[in-house]
Amino acid sequence: MSIQPVPIHPVPIQPVPPVSIRQRLSGSRSLSLCLAICFLLSFASKIQAEQGWGSFQNGGSPVTEQSLPTEWSPEENIAWTADIVGYGQSTPIIAHDQIVVTSTSGENKDNYHLTSFSTDDGEKLWQVDLTNPSPFKNSPMVSRAAPTAIATENGFVAFFEGGVLLAVSPIGETRWQRDLVAEHGKIEARHGLSASLESDGQRVFVWVERSEEPYILAINPTNGETIWKTDGLGSTSWASPRLIPVEDSHHLVCSASGKIVGLDPASGDQLWEFTGLSNNTSSTPTIVGNGKFLIGASDGRGEENAGAAAENNGLIAISRGENNAFQADFVWRAEKASCTFGSPIVAGDTAVIVNRAGVLYRLDLETGEQVSAKRTDAGGIWATPMVAGDHLYLFGYKGTTSVFSLADGKEVAENRCWEEGDDSDKTPGFGGGNVLYAGVPVGNRLLIRRGEKLFCIGK
Repeated sequence: MSIQPVPIHPVPIQPVPPVSIRQRLSGSRSLSLCLAICFLLSFASKIQAEQGWGSFQNGGSPVTEQSLPTEWSPEENIAWTADIVGYGQSTPIIAHDQIVVTSTSGENKDNYHLTSFSTDDGEKLWQVDLTNPSPFKNSPMVSRAAPTAIATENGFVAFFEGGVLLAVSPIGETRWQRDLVAEHGKIEARHGLSASLESDGQRVFVWVERSEEPYILAINPTNGETIWKTDGLGSTSWASPRLIPVEDSHHLVCSASGKIVGLDPASGDQLWEFTGLSNNTSSTPTIVGNGKFLIGASDGRGEENAGAAAENNGLIAISRGENNAFQADFVWRAEKASCTFGSPIVAGDTAVIVNRAGVLYRLDLETGEQVSAKRTDAGGIWATPMVAGDHLYLFGYKGTTSVFSLADGKEVAENRCWEEGDDSDKTPGFGGGNVLYAGVPVGNRLLIRRGEKLFCIGK
């Protein structure tokens, strides 16, 4: 492993004053478990949570205490819609009183876009347009603006799979920009990159798991300088790095086919490696508690050992082993449940896993024993499920969102923002057509992201 240290200059995190973006522009088991998980998040993640939903999967805990709408249709309970230039697969982030999304356009993904919308009415507030340093055929088989940006104290940091890394202020002014292709060479990866950004406040973590010489960077969000650079995992992955609380600190956990590693966020040093699994190419670790996280594995997409996918879904614990060194291993493995692109999550005292056929499995979080299994109207999911108040939301990639009660496990409603099959020119596929990529809370409303459109639900 090659590590290139750079002096670290800690950046203190302060809450963002509650000033509206328009003012800025004109001036220039249960609830207790959810609370415990939130407490274990990093300080930066908690600041982002106060702002809204400031990172992919809300920093590893896709949970909000806010009650959200449970019923809607193309004709009812949609507050506003907004068009997104081009197409994108990333999750919208909510921070600094605005919604920020990424997208790409052009026959060869020639351009990248970072766009801000008003949380109130969907009005476009600003847009930053960039040239892709690594043009590649704009195809449903390759990621299209898949990495999710992240909110920081001073605005936003975004990363695009073509190598563009930049930071902007809350009003869209570029603060710094880097071309990782010019610095570290061409980025080539099967189906492209999907890893979203992660941050502990002092550092933003960028994972470039390319085909040759993959690497992970820790970046100073204030000036864009590299704090450290270390080798990637050297295995296929479309997952994102995740900070997992361990003892009184955090480990930066990265999952790729056949292995999971934990890094020291301050130095990039490898703390442990776990290789007792397979098929874990797409699932990002989800925080369960101190030193514990859920991991998912798929039964498709070309995995070599697809028949054993279920036993690679489960709860992993980080502990101290021989010579007090860190180690990781399964606490329990699922017997039948397997996931696809949506990661397993915590819902009350259960783990939620949804397979490619849309079967919802709920497993006891402590033992892994199956609590229930039912086929849902949502079908297969590509977006990570979400818990809001006492409801579980499953976002089917074809556009149906199923809502379940956590109290009794019954389906409350099935909803759509657009009519099924209303796009006569395209059908949902990997990155093409009317695909539902994400659902996030915006206050007491729900925001749905399609490749080229936002839907805000709730009056």
